[in-house]
Amino acid sequence: MSEPEKKLVVEPGGLIAILGGGQLGRMTAMAARTMGYRVRVMDPEEKCPASFVVDEVVTGKWDDVEAARRLACGADAVTLEIEQIGVGALREVAALAPLRPGVESIRIIQDKILQKTWLAEHGFPVGAFRVVRSEAELHEAVAVLGGRVFAKTARGGYDGRGQARIGLDSVADEAAVAQVWGELKGSAAEWAGIAEQALELDFEISVMAARSPAGEVKSYPAARNHHERQILAWSVLPAGIPAELEERAQAQARGIVAGLGVEGLLCVEMFVTKSGELLVNELAPRPHNSYHESERACATSQFEQLVRTTCNLPLGDTEILTPAAIVNLLGEVWLDAAKVNASGKPDFAAALAVPGVRLHLYEKHSARVGRKMGHLSATGATADEALERVLSAYRRLGTRE
Repeated sequence: MSEPEKKLVVEPGGLIAILGGGQLGRMTAMAARTMGYRVRVMDPEEKCPASFVVDEVVTGKWDDVEAARRLACGADAVTLEIEQIGVGALREVAALAPLRPGVESIRIIQDKILQKTWLAEHGFPVGAFRVVRSEAELHEAVAVLGGRVFAKTARGGYDGRGQARIGLDSVADEAAVAQVWGELKGSAAEWAGIAEQALELDFEISVMAARSPAGEVKSYPAARNHHERQILAWSVLPAGIPAELEERAQAQARGIVAGLGVEGLLCVEMFVTKSGELLVNELAPRPHNSYHESERACATSQFEQLVRTTCNLPLGDTEILTPAAIVNLLGEVWLDAAKVNASGKPDFAAALAVPGVRLHLYEKHSARVGRKMGHLSATGATADEALERVLSAYRRLGTRE
């Protein structure tokens, strides 16, 4: 495929293919359909959340090269909503249609060792870390990093899965380290990952950056995020941070998306430490949970922006028009409601009685602990008001807090 062919604009009416049919693929597809595009997705589940709003679902696992070929065949451009796609499948797609973000940037981001090493080598600030490939190296890393670390598997792992805390809940003695090694490695013949020094955090933010195939780059204002059990609980735009920190965070995100050559979206998760440091935590080359409120807050949602980058259209305005916040609805909301409510269901009517609140459900077929089933969003005159409204709506669902 020649370079001019890769850079052609995909006009409305064209076919966009998405690797992944989860909630992010669903919401991207909804934005694409609003703009007049046809949509095909690939997902391991035929009845994935996106299946209800797209033209076609190709069923296949993330490393299924043949399914990836069927997805890309006849598509005008391909993007993704999950980074854990096999490199072989990515290369097959790229040979058939423009793949945005691109094979190499995804290869780096989907491996935490490659990702963290790339960031450090290119001068972006990260916390102290060590690469770990053996139990002995994990023991050494814990000692070098001060006895309090997060150990994370290099590939996969999301919403707290594939990681473990060492020395944060109890003394990091040799037995505790050995236990974590056994839990992370499991029955695998080999295991590789990173050990990150635990930081004294003030708060967490993220910045979404977008880069078009034409090289245009824009960043969104920072979102402020709150996690519980390593899963995002709520997020609010704007973050309400000092102007100097805001500019520094956006500059970091713009620098990373350009340096990696991403054609699409890149969410940069960042830590702000109690000593005032701004450190890059992790990268996500796709729409991100912390920018769901961009649908309510911004002139251009993250999902429309992904459609624009995929189709090589001019990037949309990232200005905040009104503050907005979201709270995640995990499977526990449904499981808990079944125990405490007469109806056995969350009281969505009560939640929607709060001014400015909307309900977003993903049509997942069953609830389980930790599974993202939907979210509530709210706007307000200020970020604090938007956040209080959405949290108030959440409390009205009739479940235990």
